[in-house]
Amino acid sequence: MKDSLQKPNIPVYIALSVGGILMLFPFVWMILTAFKTNAEAMQIPPVIFPSEWKIDSFLQAMESLPFPKLYLNTALMIFFRILCAVVFSSMAGYAFAKIEFPLKKVLFGIVLLQMMLPSQIFIIPQYQMLAKLGMTETIFGLVFPGLVSAFGTFFLRQIYLGIPDEIGEAAQLDGCNRWKTFVSVMLPLTWSGIAALSVFTAVFAYGDLMWPLIVNTDVNMMTLSSGLSTLNGQFVTNFPVLMAGSVLAMLPMLILYMIFQRQFIEGVAMTGGK
Repeated sequence: MKDSLQKPNIPVYIALSVGGILMLFPFVWMILTAFKTNAEAMQIPPVIFPSEWKIDSFLQAMESLPFPKLYLNTALMIFFRILCAVVFSSMAGYAFAKIEFPLKKVLFGIVLLQMMLPSQIFIIPQYQMLAKLGMTETIFGLVFPGLVSAFGTFFLRQIYLGIPDEIGEAAQLDGCNRWKTFVSVMLPLTWSGIAALSVFTAVFAYGDLMWPLIVNTDVNMMTLSSGLSTLNGQFVTNFPVLMAGSVLAMLPMLILYMIFQRQFIEGVAMTGGK
């Protein structure tokens, strides 16, 4: 019995290897295309490796887009979206999990409703609000849809529900008011959940394309995703330049993943169970 459990499952390993290759192939093809000429990128049948490794596409991409500004705008958007998601979702999640107040179930139902509706239906009213405030073409405009996170509220509510009520009751018996109980006792117990929420908020914000493309039309106020869309021509696209820009845009998130790999994995694992 013990030997059968330790015996490697060859078909499973083969299936996982094939799946890994299929997932990595687009990234490898993107990097190889970035070093090709436009003729090689369009050649039929496709050319896998470039005949000569050149960095002209990277230089042209950096000349076409202000990458330092795009990096800065993207970093600020991610930072403030994470900050808002953590602060407001922590308070809302704690309230929905541990505090009884009027219309609690109705309000939480609204949160769930927002999660079920596609985000595209909120774009027009959100843009109208920003336009009337005169806040388009700003960093605040990029952050605006992430001021409140329905997913974060639901996610942290589930975390708080897993904390025994006796812990909060003991803190109140020791003289803590509701706010001090939340900040000093309950919040430190949810750091793993907050780390997971921060990871997913960063990933969602980094990949957001439609909203940054609508609210900020000035290339100096765009993010990496919306800036890259300007490299896609209406009739003809220089694919090596587009792939080179994609590689440059991918580097920050790749570096963050290498640094915070454990937090990324734990964040994914936490979404699989309470």
